[in-house]
Amino acid sequence: MIKLLFLLFSGLKFGKILMTSGTMLLSIAAYAMLYGWNFAIGFVLLLFVHEAGHYLAAQKRGLAVGAPTFIPFVGAWIQMKEMPHDAETEAYVGLGGPVLGTLGALLCYFLARHFDSPLLLALSYSGFFLNLFNMIPISPLDGGRITAVLSPRIWFAGVPVLIALFIYRPNALLILVAVMALPQLMRAWKYDPTSPENMRYYGIERSVKATYTFYYLALLAFLILMTHSVHEMLSPVRSGTAWL
Repeated sequence: MIKLLFLLFSGLKFGKILMTSGTMLLSIAAYAMLYGWNFAIGFVLLLFVHEAGHYLAAQKRGLAVGAPTFIPFVGAWIQMKEMPHDAETEAYVGLGGPVLGTLGALLCYFLARHFDSPLLLALSYSGFFLNLFNMIPISPLDGGRITAVLSPRIWFAGVPVLIALFIYRPNALLILVAVMALPQLMRAWKYDPTSPENMRYYGIERSVKATYTFYYLALLAFLILMTHSVHEMLSPVRSGTAWL
């Protein structure tokens, strides 16, 4: 953990660290009003781990990237100061968040089972669900960045998923995602695979596309399984409890 924090903060200006820590504290305070301090701290740390995955992946590919910023009830993001030069790099950075985020949720799960902790079990469910939501194949979500290695047109597969989620449980966050996705969908509609610019960015070898497809589907299946399983485990203790 110390090594991870060192990698994240080495080379960052002090002001940016203050921005990250300040927005983290603001998010913790906001979530604590609804769910209690313990859950709020754990949930924001899971968001941090998710963003750390993007940060480390971007740094590994030599991309300039800023520290994470948090917005209560919206999530968090890292500022890409330098955009990926090809779809494979974009997919790599996009995959980093859900992979590390899933590991964070998995750690909460094992600790919850070991200590018989409803709080840690609730945190693991939140972590799994958070990363599962981000795997929806539509830009600007992580799933859109990963699947773009195949073609931007695959983003249209995420549209019915968003609509179904909104019908099942209307949420302002879903509306925000839809608004942000609209320009990307317009770009995908006009996508010409034969243009020189698109051939440079999306001209990825089939073996690489197959590899990312496998990673995406494997992680998606695991997240669906764990989200459902932990949801069922929480059923006996789910009663609108504040995790104090």
